[in-house]
Amino acid sequence: QVQVVESGGGLVQAGGSLRLSCAASGRSTNTGNMGWFRQAPGKEREFVAAITWSGGRTTYADSVKGRFTISRDNAKNTLFLQMNSLKPEDTAVYYCAARGASSVAFSDSRFYEYWGQGTQVSVSS
Repeated sequence: QVQVVESGGGLVQAGGSLRLSCAASGRSTNTGNMGWFRQAPGKEREFVAAITWSGGRTTYADSVKGRFTISRDNAKNTLFLQMNSLKPEDTAVYYCAARGASSVAFSDSRFYEYWGQGTQVSVSS
């Protein structure tokens, strides 16, 4: 059984930074590709960023390009999301997701099998 657990959320002022982490446990073959999604109050869950097993391919939502960076440490089975220049509209619950390895960094949530419980990120203006 695969488990993914997010951490690192919190309250930050606009323009600030946060670094989210996602610890994965279970069969590493089931966490080949990983991604971050978020859901703001009253809105649908949306894609943020994704990365392949090797880290060689990444994909970002247009709204976070140039501000957020996804990375991973496979030796520690951990996924990261470095968030800089945060804006109030980044406020949401951030979810980590995982699936088996693929050469594609999927942005569609339907391709992910395993999900964490989420961590709250709040950005004040």
